Amino acid sequence: MKALQIIQYGTLKDSLSIQEVEKPEIKANDILVEVKAASLNPIDYKLAEGHLKDMVPLNLPTTIGYDVSGIVIALGDDVQNFELGDEIYARVPQEQMGTVAEYVAINVNYAAKKPQNSSFEEAAALPLAGLTAIQALERVGIKKDDRILIHAGSGGVGSFAIQYAKIKGAIVYTTTSTKNVDWVKALGADRVIDYKTEDYQAVAENLDIVFDTLGNDYTLDAFNIIKDGGSVTSIVGPPDEETAKQMGMTDYTLPEKLAQLIEKKSATYKLTWMQPNAAQLQTVATMVDAGDIKPIIDLIYPFEDGVSAYEYLAEGSAKGKVIISLTLTKNTTS
Repeated sequence: MKALQIIQYGTLKDSLSIQEVEKPEIKANDILVEVKAASLNPIDYKLAEGHLKDMVPLNLPTTIGYDVSGIVIALGDDVQNFELGDEIYARVPQEQMGTVAEYVAINVNYAAKKPQNSSFEEAAALPLAGLTAIQALERVGIKKDDRILIHAGSGGVGSFAIQYAKIKGAIVYTTTSTKNVDWVKALGADRVIDYKTEDYQAVAENLDIVFDTLGNDYTLDAFNIIKDGGSVTSIVGPPDEETAKQMGMTDYTLPEKLAQLIEKKSATYKLTWMQPNAAQLQTVATMVDAGDIKPIIDLIYPFEDGVSAYEYLAEGSAKGKVIISLTLTKNTTS
């Protein structure tokens, strides 16, 4: 079969290449899926460029990708909750990374039936972004009438988080660039902040929650705009001590400045390292079929243009998700 592989660390053009590889073998609790679409995520190109090699060591060459949708074509001996021909979607675990390929083996604990009302491309847009947003917001107990700032509302995680926060009844502030203001507003945000013309810290004050999707100074500055006893939930900042233990980081202590800010505001701080979860994916599918969540896609690339798709994602200007479709050809426009 063909697969897009990381062959070496370096620039995306140097590190990624479509290769012929062996079709994956399935274990007793696996399903074999004929891939119809795969969604790209920043972690993918960061792995390819070698930025995460100390945290996620890879045995190169290795196939890339975590998000997938497709059709079940084979069942492991112990599989009971799927049948041949089922249309599924998943965020695979690290040991099964490799969804930008013609076939992928997936443990059934990480796969769910795809939303009935979604195309394969739309379904592939949902897993990592949806699970990340849900897990990060639920870790700080988001609830009705919470005032929350979601950074980067036009991104894959941000656009899902806006919709999920509105389902929970929260009052949503979000940041985006000028060209995306109206588009993000249509997702349901109550106040869209154009970061090119406005200072978000002057607009969003006394908040219950800040969802930090940007890191660095944004993580620390979040404490300026939460109320006393508020929460900062991050997907890019330093680990909190609980998450550090889960990640195997022994003798970890919070950075001093972060610890001081937490104490000063009597705040809760959490870093979410997203975990695949089939039950949550089924919840996402239910919300999508009910019309409460809309998959957000920027561009769809054919499989042969996979390297170009990653280069576009790495530019940081995508509005929603970037998808690789195995049903398109290079002559098909998207």
